[in-house]
Amino acid sequence: MTPDDIRNAAAALVEAEATGRQTGLLSLRFPGMTLDDAYAVQAAFIAAKIAQGRRRIGWKIGLTSRAMQDALKIDTPDSGVLLDDMVFASGATVPKGRFIQPRIEAEIAFVMKAPLSGDATRDEIIAATDYVAPSLEILDTRILRADPATGKPRIIVDTISDNAANAGVVLGPQRHAPGDHDLRWVGAIVTRDGVVEETGLGAGVLNDPVTSVQWLARRMQAYGQSIEAGDILLSGSFIRPVECPPGTRIEADFGPFGHVAIAFE
Repeated sequence: MTPDDIRNAAAALVEAEATGRQTGLLSLRFPGMTLDDAYAVQAAFIAAKIAQGRRRIGWKIGLTSRAMQDALKIDTPDSGVLLDDMVFASGATVPKGRFIQPRIEAEIAFVMKAPLSGDATRDEIIAATDYVAPSLEILDTRILRADPATGKPRIIVDTISDNAANAGVVLGPQRHAPGDHDLRWVGAIVTRDGVVEETGLGAGVLNDPVTSVQWLARRMQAYGQSIEAGDILLSGSFIRPVECPPGTRIEADFGPFGHVAIAFE
């Protein structure tokens, strides 16, 4: 992709978010699009949001489960950027029209007290973490999930360009020292309108959510970025995305680890 292609693609994402009308698949518009191209589009999209007054507060890691990687025919996670206007309090209601096609995922969030280098070890990640907390990620799709003419589904370059589908984060009020729980065994029962939709364990995230953070630190270094003190890191979902049409109420019961809820007007 040329620099103009990247700017135009990012502008289409900004317009889609502002108007609530999805843009077409970038993978069809730019058939030779690479992962580097996709991250460049994502960076341009985030730069446009920051120019509008937003502030980066962290990162999300996606596609950490084998099932999701197999579905997209990839063998690596992806990442996106968290901005300050994406944060919702647990128990809040998302206003009608805020998102296009919202879905949620259950995750373990890391909040950092120190920066991380790209070669950080597991012990160094634990030491740099202020606390871990139960969380929900709100996904949205500024790019169509499938092309209406051909039925072709979006692929990894579409997802990465679309800020790895990230649109919001809900942190539970509970805070835990990272060494107080075996995060592989931290799980959640997720209900939609009182009906259990999904269950899962932290081990679904690369066998250990800390491994996911380690992957992110390496990826950040490769792209000249870094994880800083104060950053919120969503380590990856251990459930399938749950659709959230208007009127939905989501609750995630993490047992002794905590509880998170969000509703959609």
